[in-house]
Amino acid sequence: QSVTTHKRTIMMNADQVKELAEVAKDAALLHGVLMRTQETPMSSELVSYAPFTLFPTPVPKAVFHQALAVQTFYNTLVDKISQDSEFLQEALASTIAVDDFTARLFKIHQMILKEGKSQDIVLGLNRSDYMLDQGGDGTSSLKQIEINTIAASFGGLSSRTPDVHRLVLTVAGRKEESQQILDNNPAAGLARGIAKAWELYGAPRAVVMFLVEESQRNIFDHRFVENELWKRGMRTIRKRFDHVSKTGFLDKEKRLFVDGQEVAVVYFRNGYMPQNYISEQAWDARLLMERSLAVKCPDINTHLAGTKKVQQVLAKPGVLERFLPDHPEAVQQIRATFAGLYTLDMGAEGDKNIAMALATPDRFVLKPQREGGGNNIYGTEICQVLEAVKESSERTAYILMDKIQPTPQQNYLLRRDAPLKISDCLSELGVFGTYVRQGTHMVMNECVGHLLRTKSSEHQDGGVAAGVAVLDNPLLI
Repeated sequence: QSVTTHKRTIMMNADQVKELAEVAKDAALLHGVLMRTQETPMSSELVSYAPFTLFPTPVPKAVFHQALAVQTFYNTLVDKISQDSEFLQEALASTIAVDDFTARLFKIHQMILKEGKSQDIVLGLNRSDYMLDQGGDGTSSLKQIEINTIAASFGGLSSRTPDVHRLVLTVAGRKEESQQILDNNPAAGLARGIAKAWELYGAPRAVVMFLVEESQRNIFDHRFVENELWKRGMRTIRKRFDHVSKTGFLDKEKRLFVDGQEVAVVYFRNGYMPQNYISEQAWDARLLMERSLAVKCPDINTHLAGTKKVQQVLAKPGVLERFLPDHPEAVQQIRATFAGLYTLDMGAEGDKNIAMALATPDRFVLKPQREGGGNNIYGTEICQVLEAVKESSERTAYILMDKIQPTPQQNYLLRRDAPLKISDCLSELGVFGTYVRQGTHMVMNECVGHLLRTKSSEHQDGGVAAGVAVLDNPLLI
């Protein structure tokens, strides 16, 4: 019923669509679904609506609730991995031999391991991303693309999009459908985790430091989380790596001070790509923060737990059981979301997987150890990359994954300066998780909301920040 109604809504005449698009854009501005413009990424004087779909996208209720239900298990899993340095060493050995960026992160992990962790409070704010794989029998199954353990974005803006789509559907004469759009407030849930870590740190005058890039188009996404912290009476500061390297120091108790202010929590919204470390000073600043008493989100171990190589190793038989030995239900629910993942390590198994990818490249995605979207390799390009590296250990910088095959749905993608036209679209569901552990005690473990992003099916890869996907809402069917 909902799918039929949705199709009728999509097929409105051109004038109606144009009028509705104007209503939608103004609604986005009214509700704060905003980004700085490409031309002025350093200034909030020129902003526009963040790109979004004109209509919400139908998502099967069962798989949506499955994604929410498994999130607390994923939180536990990531946290357990971060505490197992032997596993991290084993899983990442082949990768750090050929990937300089992962190797630099791992070196910091080893230094902290040798020195001993200063802080036993761990804060995780992550997002697990999925697509719906269309089976031959016409059913959809939930398959994980990746888990983001650092700078998982759009918890702020996705807190504001439900009201936009509710208004659009109401104006389109679909009041009943508008009431099916779920409330969603990841910003509050992410802030709750930060606030709990800050409280456990136990210094009322200490600040939460957002570690940010110099150019931040997506600042309003951060601001919604900051706003929740301000409401709780907490102070926040926004600093870059160069600020930390110039003014940061540790006192004799290893408390971190930046610009003269004690830092209780470092929330990394930067530091997940090689280009974020523009100098040795940036790496020194990362090490300084990791050595400190401040709660890090994520700490270096949790950052490494989110790598693609760890994702691939987790899919091997028996590995999930290592981390969740007393939770067969959690193992079953997590494993149900795994797509096929294959090693490219040197040896017979890696050789076999490369031959398989070269024979049928359209069945797979080739993934390097990178975050931030737009890094994956598809189709004939897989053959080019693998032919070049198949005889060398450089191939271990990648993992191979089954390509998820979702069913395209039609929608209008509203972007500044882009024509208004109907597109075949693919959607990706993200689920936000928050957890706080102190020593061996899990103080908080929650699923705190969702994010739907949609892109034209002509694009293989890339998120909202990369200019490919747009924000969306699930319409449960």
